[in-house]
Amino acid sequence: MKKTITIILLSVLGLNSFAQQKSLSTDTKAPQTQKPAPVLQTTAPVDNKVGTAIFKWSEEVYDFGTIPQGTPVTHVFEFSNTGNQPLVISTVDKSCGCTTPKWTTEPILPGKKGTVSATFNAASPGGFNKTITVHSNAQGGDKVLYIKGTVVEAKNNEPSK
Repeated sequence: MKKTITIILLSVLGLNSFAQQKSLSTDTKAPQTQKPAPVLQTTAPVDNKVGTAIFKWSEEVYDFGTIPQGTPVTHVFEFSNTGNQPLVISTVDKSCGCTTPKWTTEPILPGKKGTVSATFNAASPGGFNKTITVHSNAQGGDKVLYIKGTVVEAKNNEPSK
C-alpha cells in the first residue's frame, strides 16, 4: 500500500513539474501583439524556359458507344509535346486485364506528336468505364485517359430446331 501511495505521489509531483508557469509580473501594459507573417505563394508560376515536356491531348475520354460482345475495339489517343524538352513515356498502366495499351516508345521531341492506343476486349455484356494511366516526364506527372461504352450480348445466328 505504501508503494502505491508513493508512486501516485511521485507521479503527481512529476506531472506538476511539467505544467506551464504563469508570469507573476504585475505589469499593466497592454499586451503585445504580433503581426501575422505574410502569406507566401507556394507554387511558383511555370517558366517554360527552364525545360519541361508538356502533354497536349486531342482528347482524354473516348466513348465507344454500343459494341457487340466478343469484338475487341481500339481507340488511339493522340498528343503533342508543347514543351521545350523531349517527352518520354516510361510506362502505361491499365485498370484491368480487359484493356491492352500501346504507346510511342521513342522520345517525342518538342512540337512533335505521339500516340497511346487502348484496345478493349468486349468479353462480357454491360457498361464499362476503364482508365489508362500514362506515366511520363511531362509537367504535371501522370495523365489518366478514359474509355467507356456498353457491350451488348452477341446474337446467336443459329436457326432454331
